Amino acid sequence: MRVCGVELKGSEAVICLVSYKGDSYNVPECRRHSFTLTDPADLEAIREFHFAFHKLLEDYQVDEVVVIAREYKGKFVGSAVSYKLESAIQLGKTPVAMLTPQAIREQNRRNPPLVDFAALELRKFQQPAFEAAYAYLTQKRFAKED
Repeated sequence: MRVCGVELKGSEAVICLVSYKGDSYNVPECRRHSFTLTDPADLEAIREFHFAFHKLLEDYQVDEVVVIAREYKGKFVGSAVSYKLESAIQLGKTPVAMLTPQAIREQNRRNPPLVDFAALELRKFQQPAFEAAYAYLTQKRFAKED
């Protein structure tokens, strides 16, 4: 199973691909690390973001997308643009799951990655997206074993 972890920050979607096969996790090479919505008020820009994101999912045969959930109100509320990005991601054919930061931390505390993040050759800004994808895969893996 291949999962794309997504962290939405402002007008940018930072991604990381993680796959699980047999008993091993793998972080495959990916041609993009992030997608940016150039003009959130422009319909064509939103269409371009949607097309580019879903083309990547298709090209890399991603089974599911996991997005780090943002708050709807309060101190850590997500930006309006990030919710447009979330909608564009959810409108594709690939199933999308939402994980809260608390659920990601808890899952990764119970089942920490057995590799140091620095050894994965990912960029530092991709770490939250990696942690979301890894947490989702381990959650699904251990749910099947129960």
